[in-house]
Amino acid sequence: MLEGLFAFLFQFGDAFAFLVLSASGLAIIFGMMGVINLAHGEFIMCGAYVTVTAAQAGLPLPLAIACGSLAAGIIGIILERAIINRLFNRPLDTIVATWGISLIATQGTLILLGSTMPGVGTPLGSFSVGDYSFSEYRVVLMAIAVLLMGGLYLLFHRTRYGILARATIQVPHMASALGVNTKVVHSLTFGLGAAMAGLAGGLYAPTMTLVPTMGTAFIVESFVTVVVGGADVFLGTAPAALILAFIKSGMTGLYGQLFGLIGLLLTVIVVIRIMPRGLSGWLLRGRE
Repeated sequence: MLEGLFAFLFQFGDAFAFLVLSASGLAIIFGMMGVINLAHGEFIMCGAYVTVTAAQAGLPLPLAIACGSLAAGIIGIILERAIINRLFNRPLDTIVATWGISLIATQGTLILLGSTMPGVGTPLGSFSVGDYSFSEYRVVLMAIAVLLMGGLYLLFHRTRYGILARATIQVPHMASALGVNTKVVHSLTFGLGAAMAGLAGGLYAPTMTLVPTMGTAFIVESFVTVVVGGADVFLGTAPAALILAFIKSGMTGLYGQLFGLIGLLLTVIVVIRIMPRGLSGWLLRGRE
């Protein structure tokens, strides 16, 4: 009984970590800029590829993951300055533009690097509880997910950049009138979101097969988390990940992985019907 309960809690924590890590970058870009980034999966793929390349070159895995995150962030800033910035406040155009970036990145990687890339082994080992065996690295990912949420909260609520970023998204004209360079804030915010996507790719690179389309393994659940959570990164993403992780792990444990995904999609339908602006929109409705 206790073994089964621990297995469920472990699966729940693993699902929560995956949802938080994969959706954080998307939530930052959408919540702080209002941009729907369809190239989110490709930033994840970029982080994974750079991480593995750096690890194979001899860097320790933590430094390799940092390189993957940094590379994705730099590419994000460049793309924001070159393309996204010119389409700001044009949501349909940004959707088409980021979709085009996604296609170019996927096909370019396929042509240049081939259909697959040799990976790196999963670090650490495993531990057993009764008849069940669990990966220690997955426990590390759970801890990183919690620390990431805490770190982002401190960044956006306790630093000058965070104050300027929130002012820019809430009252852009006033922020601009007060001398805030909103274009720089947008570039840094998009770069941060891309870096978070690259971090997710780097962290999960040792656990996955590296292929140019690997971003699709993240994109559906990332968007589901953001849609359920709404535009607020903190009041939305973390609670949504908790709810969705519980549903996914429960449905997967009872009926299999396919039904776990179906449970997520059904949750989105229900939330959109009851709370069109997501959990954060519902929680903040009294402040409007």
